[in-house]
Amino acid sequence: MKISELAHASNVPAKTIRYYEQIKLISAAERDSNGYRSYQRQDIATLVFIRRCRELNIAIDDIKQLLDIQATPAAPCSTVDDIIARQLAKIKQKQRELALLETSLSELATSCVNHKIEDCSILHQLRAG
Repeated sequence: MKISELAHASNVPAKTIRYYEQIKLISAAERDSNGYRSYQRQDIATLVFIRRCRELNIAIDDIKQLLDIQATPAAPCSTVDDIIARQLAKIKQKQRELALLETSLSELATSCVNHKIEDCSILHQLRAG
């Protein structure tokens, strides 16, 4: 199948597929006699897997590991567990940071009762650091 068909079937843009080939996340496609990339059915599953990992904000290097690990089905899945545990910890940390950000923005949003820029307490607070 052509890259446009693969993009449609996997819901991954063609530009992203080319990028994944460039960084060797996926194998380079074979080329037809006309020079067009030619993909196989299993490439759809690989791209769907990568897309789902990216939706979970898993780093490209970790996705490479997850793809490589699948070549050895009898191996223990401790690496997979570690990658997911690290990602979960990152997300929890990001949630804590976002909660602090929300608190700060809420305090700023309710701090200004003035109606002129020269008296705006939000701007004064932001300038003060």
